[in-house]
Amino acid sequence: MTDDGTGLLTIGELARATGLSVRTIRYWSDEGALPPATRSAGGYRLYDAGSFARLELVRTLRELGLGLTDVRRVLTGETTVAQVAAAHVAALDARNRLRFAAADLPDDPTPDQVDAWVELVELIQEPEFRAAMRRMIEFNAADRGRDVPTGSSLWFMSRLIRSAGDALRDGVVPGTPRAAAVLRDLIGDADPAAVLKRLQAVADPRLNRYRELSAVVNGWDRPSARTEEFGWVVAALESQVAP
Repeated sequence: MTDDGTGLLTIGELARATGLSVRTIRYWSDEGALPPATRSAGGYRLYDAGSFARLELVRTLRELGLGLTDVRRVLTGETTVAQVAAAHVAALDARNRLRFAAADLPDDPTPDQVDAWVELVELIQEPEFRAAMRRMIEFNAADRGRDVPTGSSLWFMSRLIRSAGDALRDGVVPGTPRAAAVLRDLIGDADPAAVLKRLQAVADPRLNRYRELSAVVNGWDRPSARTEEFGWVVAALESQVAP
């Protein structure tokens, strides 16, 4: 994060926080789908919390199979986090209740791309996967009107990754008073049960596998699932909501 007290992120910091590559974010930005919030004195792109929410929507729409032209149409006029969240709902209707299309193979695919494409086709036909994707998108759209939807926005996820990563390195055990303090700093007065439900939807292994396979087929950098960090926070939340 920039050290000027603004809370803005450079494109490199945004990439590390989201697991997307700098190349992908720069491309989406160049294509008009993710304009920076502002630029530094040196001309570098800077992003804010609204950029995180917009990036989350762009990634979701791309995973649904929309091209950047259609993504820009969805994003036309989106200036607030609330409007971006509302666009998630519009995307559900526009895609006829989550009819997924597998990515097209390149003209000369590698064996890995062929294998990934076959598995991807099988995955998107599974009712459980479609239900998991629906839950994730509906959770992302559920907090319209809040600047940072707890448990769903990429801004929150970046803080989660940092906090959980620090806890793991420090040997903090879920269920202990130290873990409870980390959670209080992370989620504030939000309901732990509600945050847990959202994280379980976002971190569904089927969704992570979908992203991995899509990246292979399209020749993108493989995304990081941050399994350890998510696992720590989920375990810490479960210890708080357990009867």
